[in-house]
Amino acid sequence: MSWRGSTTFPDRILACLPYLLPLIEGLMFGSILFNQFPVLKLLFLPLFPLQQIYRSIPYAGLIIFFALWLLVVRNEKISHFIRFNTMQAIILDIVIFLCVILVQILAQMSQVIPGVNFALETFANTIFLGIVAAVVYSVAQSLMGKYAEIPAISDAVHMQVR
Repeated sequence: MSWRGSTTFPDRILACLPYLLPLIEGLMFGSILFNQFPVLKLLFLPLFPLQQIYRSIPYAGLIIFFALWLLVVRNEKISHFIRFNTMQAIILDIVIFLCVILVQILAQMSQVIPGVNFALETFANTIFLGIVAAVVYSVAQSLMGKYAEIPAISDAVHMQVR
């Protein structure tokens, strides 16, 4: 849906950049798949240095979250297309944060209840593949100048970005 006018090529590139945040955050869920399929790790190799820098800065996630929220999403001088994609990346990141909490709860349960480890690994793999799919889809749509519509997430984005 591109109802707010046409997008320029620089806008398309800038709209893709915020998706690095959920992709880097989501890499932690890929460790099981990376161990099982080492070739898969090669695809994400360029992101590992970024992930190390991101992890080495205290509160980097929180700083980036507020910077994107305040400087991009709430700035009406920036095109709607960029603000929409930035907000969508932020919401994907929030989903990852909630999944991290759920994984921590499952990890504690795995010490008490047998068989939870398999569920934990399956859940982590699903989160990783879901985030990668959402990011690839969103980046592809953004590069084509289209709004990436992800069910439920895009609805929340439309409520936040006018």
